Amino acid sequence: MRDIILLECTECKRRNYSTTINRKNNKDKLQIKKYCKFCKKHTVHKEVKA
Repeated sequence: MRDIILLECTECKRRNYSTTINRKNNKDKLQIKKYCKFCKKHTVHKEVKA
């Protein structure tokens, strides 16, 4: 039931992180503020399909 997703930086558009999400509980797209090693700062990362 859990899907593998990638998290993409909104500023540089690089895919930095991967995680799993339960689609039964979370219908909307995931957005997390995480560290981007390419931008060298904390940015919002949005969910994209793996």
